Amino acid sequence: MYTIETIAAILSARPFIQKDEASILYLQTDSRRISFSEQSLFFAIKAARDGHDFIAEAWGKGVRNFVISSGDFPVENFPDSNFLLVPDTLASLQALAASHRRKFDYPLIGITGSNGKTVVKEWLFQLLSVDKNIVRSPKSFNSQTGVPLSLWRMGEEYELAIIEAGISKAGEMERLEKMIRPDIGILTNIGPAHDEGFGSLEEKITEKLKLFTHAFLFIYEKDALRSYEGALPGHAHFTWGYRGDEDLFISRVTPTGTGSILYGACKGQEMRIELPFADQASVHNGITCWCLLLWMEYPAEEISKRMRQLAPVSMRLKLMQAINHSSFINDSYNSDLGSLETALDFLARQQQHPRKTVILSDILQTGLDQEVLYGKVAALLGAAGINRLIAIGEALGRQRGQFSLPQMEFYDNTEEFTRDFRADMFGNEAILLKGARPFRFERISRLLEQKQHETVLEVNLNAMIGNLNFYKSKLAPGTGIMAMVKAFSYGSGSYEIAGMLQFHKVDYLAVAYTDEGAALRQNGIDMPVMVMSPEPPGFETLTGDGLEPEIYSFRVLEEFLRFLEGKEINSYPIHIKLDTGMHRLGFGEEDLEELGNMLKTADSIRVRSVFSHLAASEDPGQDEFSRQQMERFEEFAARLEKDLGYPFMRHLVNSAGILRFPEAHYDMVRLGIGLYGIGQGGSGSALQTVGTLKTTISQIRNVAAGETVGYGRTGRTDRPSRIATVKIGYADGFDRRLGNGNGEMLVNGQRVLVIGPVCMDMCMLDVTGVDCSETDEVIVFGEDLPIGEIAARLQTNAYEVLTNVSQRVKRIYTYE
Repeated sequence: MYTIETIAAILSARPFIQKDEASILYLQTDSRRISFSEQSLFFAIKAARDGHDFIAEAWGKGVRNFVISSGDFPVENFPDSNFLLVPDTLASLQALAASHRRKFDYPLIGITGSNGKTVVKEWLFQLLSVDKNIVRSPKSFNSQTGVPLSLWRMGEEYELAIIEAGISKAGEMERLEKMIRPDIGILTNIGPAHDEGFGSLEEKITEKLKLFTHAFLFIYEKDALRSYEGALPGHAHFTWGYRGDEDLFISRVTPTGTGSILYGACKGQEMRIELPFADQASVHNGITCWCLLLWMEYPAEEISKRMRQLAPVSMRLKLMQAINHSSFINDSYNSDLGSLETALDFLARQQQHPRKTVILSDILQTGLDQEVLYGKVAALLGAAGINRLIAIGEALGRQRGQFSLPQMEFYDNTEEFTRDFRADMFGNEAILLKGARPFRFERISRLLEQKQHETVLEVNLNAMIGNLNFYKSKLAPGTGIMAMVKAFSYGSGSYEIAGMLQFHKVDYLAVAYTDEGAALRQNGIDMPVMVMSPEPPGFETLTGDGLEPEIYSFRVLEEFLRFLEGKEINSYPIHIKLDTGMHRLGFGEEDLEELGNMLKTADSIRVRSVFSHLAASEDPGQDEFSRQQMERFEEFAARLEKDLGYPFMRHLVNSAGILRFPEAHYDMVRLGIGLYGIGQGGSGSALQTVGTLKTTISQIRNVAAGETVGYGRTGRTDRPSRIATVKIGYADGFDRRLGNGNGEMLVNGQRVLVIGPVCMDMCMLDVTGVDCSETDEVIVFGEDLPIGEIAARLQTNAYEVLTNVSQRVKRIYTYE
């Protein structure tokens, strides 16, 4: 624990101390994720958004200690608080973390590379935590802010630290190295990730290797650096590879039915290990871990035993539908304080249910005294507002006196809970399933999960957040964002997407119909929502839920005014749609005089925004017309503002327009398909894939040459073939036009053709020559099979493909 005075001295800060004897245990950089506020220090970091703008929010949540860099910040407006003024808040956060790291002399393993950092870190934790107390980066906290927050977790109770570091451009690693100062350095690999941030491959390698400047040991694949001309860091090296001149020579990798057998030699001794994984990336990561264990001189038999027991690393939390109108977050293979805090943060965002339940196992191998450990767990659950705890494990049972939640149940083991399980134990609640691997919580997961067929649309919330931040980076400060969540959020979900957007502070949501907005309100969405097609039968619901209508015609305006007058409602917010050339909906130039007269005399309404829509914002050949629309919009809006006598927001551009017409951003932009990872003409290079449609193989059969497949005998084999039937059809949204060789899917990374027609609930694939089995996963669209390709085959757009995914297809939301 640090005092605020001690931290001020470390940072050479100018202190404004209003509250004496403040003690700091936690560092915060995000006002949305505040827990243990009284013992927290908030760093107002200037990044995509200025952290000083969120001090009021953090103060409102109980934080009373802040690090700021703005000399004119009104500290007097925040009584009973301490402020430390520094030149650069991010640099100060890193300096504090570096100072804290230097207090501990146990070994620290630093990991970097293009891919595999988190997997190697988690596998090393699995391999070494049997006999060592380890502190590690939570999830993939490897950035300029993630690394200092990871280092802050170091404490005297640990014997080893494992910290990962990630960079996306030159100049970043030096700052991370000054904090981490690893004793052991591991380079996972060098791949194409973030190539755009470096001038050459040589520069990329040089930058990554800076992490190991002061390391004693450097572990790497020799082939990855054979052509590198720079000096290699580290006093000692341990290499691996396939040529025979490495410390660990891999002579053969043999796939098995469930994994791989790796044959190697080290110091003249032949050896082998078994990995429960067959894919190339896992083999690579497994060998990297093997190197460290060999260098640490673990016995070959013990290494082999531990490597066989490696478990998959769940990179993301998964939110999915559960029984009895509930939702559950499945984190059933990982239980430690850091990951519990992350999972509780994700649970806190779920506002669609009136209560929150945590099913938690004992937390193993922390090095903490149990009373101290479960005191921290109890504090985390209390701070997260958990209503119900189902505790499974003898240690939790012994510490039950530390917990004081409204509802608590304790079980000695998972078998006892599953024996007592009844479906009616749960209903309309958000459930977090958080268990250490030995408790085998997958059995509970199967009981909770709402049974649906195995075709799923996996929605990557981190990718969506990345896309949102990409578009934010194109906007001037103060420009608002209206996010389009109409049509079930373009097929991606409803309140799940809206909840994420609300958490990330977009300014408005837009839906097509009143019932869509009402559903958001029923599921905890309280931010402003514009309804684009309001109709009189829904006005009662609209106003009751505080939804704001788009007014596009005199008919709708007159009917809404009559409704408001009947309810004696004044100054209700509305949005006026103007037709500047698209000729779909809206008031034209000929309507402006009458519209202005009606609006300025109607006390029951107040115009919140005026907007229009570009007809061809994505087409450079139509730019002259688009600019004509801008001119008309500015003219029409100016006339209305003069008539009304008060200002309102203006918005015109959509996703493509945000990128192509920065001069037309005005007060707000409307972000639609770009949020879901679709740019102009398909997947934009700067955008991340959000949705992955997956299914599974039901059956594989051998079919002779000349046989037919499917209805109408339109699919025909021209050679002896293997035909796989998969669990997706046109009722799920897989278009019938993709049958008979027009469509493709990915089976174990290989593209295969659809053979025969698409059926209602299934279709067939020609998997001849592909290594696959029944129950294997099949990708319908995703990062390696872009949705834009499917749209092109269908001669349509990505909107149609996305929105056609049936709601009977289960949505799973992943979050890291």
